Amino acid sequence: MHHNLLLILGLLFVVFLLVMLAQRIRIAYPIFLVIAGLGISFIPGVPHIHLKPDLIFLIFLPPLLYEAAWYTSWNDFWKWKRPIALLAFGLVFLTSGVIAYTSTLFIPGMTLALGFLLGGIVSPPDAVAAATVLKGMKVPKRIMAILEGESLVNDASSLIVFKFALVAVISGTFSMQEATGQFFVVSIMGIVIGLAGAHIMYAIHRFLPTTPAIDAALTLMTPYILFLAAEQFHFSGVMAVVSGGLFMSYRSHEIFKTGSTRLNMLGVWTTVIFVMNALVFILIGLELPEIISGLGDYSIADGIKYGIIISIITIILRFLWV
Repeated sequence: MHHNLLLILGLLFVVFLLVMLAQRIRIAYPIFLVIAGLGISFIPGVPHIHLKPDLIFLIFLPPLLYEAAWYTSWNDFWKWKRPIALLAFGLVFLTSGVIAYTSTLFIPGMTLALGFLLGGIVSPPDAVAAATVLKGMKVPKRIMAILEGESLVNDASSLIVFKFALVAVISGTFSMQEATGQFFVVSIMGIVIGLAGAHIMYAIHRFLPTTPAIDAALTLMTPYILFLAAEQFHFSGVMAVVSGGLFMSYRSHEIFKTGSTRLNMLGVWTTVIFVMNALVFILIGLELPEIISGLGDYSIADGIKYGIIISIITIILRFLWV
């Protein structure tokens, strides 16, 4: 236990140093952290990191999505709903389908179900990396609003594709008609649960005698409550968190009226989200040895080649779609 705690503290310290270095040399810190993680993973004696997907979904995903929803302007989101929906759903589904079919052509042993699994993973662009890269550029507000709105919803659509593809891989059967129907049920019911949970949390903040510390703690608990409630009924936890976050953000002026409450929440959320984002990016790099050991019959050169081809296809598809 002491060893694990020391490892976590050491990793956090390294992350903070790397972020400061990235800012000094003016490189987007998400990209820099991934590269640094790759380099650190080759140092002798560094323990191999194995990330459990369920752990990532449960610990990191809910607050990151909730924070993104909280800082998304509802007016801008609704104003640009058409391009946001076309990117968050249309482009994700198109990319997943194209990657699924093309990957079976050049990757030996790749099945269509595995192709959709891969497509669901690579189809949504990362919002944090994009926002960090564009921060120093004069990007029109409309473009940023569309990118932020897209990143808020595309995780939900890609995760649903991923889950259906995973079921197809495990069971060996796949029905497009059944998957389409399930998609709408899972998404809509996730939104319903998210809005219901958000109304309950709204009532607690609005009508009970909370303090700034309690308000901040409750906002940290809310995304986990919404996510777990939806997942308990096998609906979309992502859609629950996003819809609940948008509702709470829209009503925030009614429940967080004092300056002390807002400042306290801002400090708490800024710190938590920064640490989580930084940890996720460096862990991606540190997991490289684990990924290499799982290549099986494929060589590292094959993995790099397939990765480059799939990346090029994904980028070209986005340009064509836009």
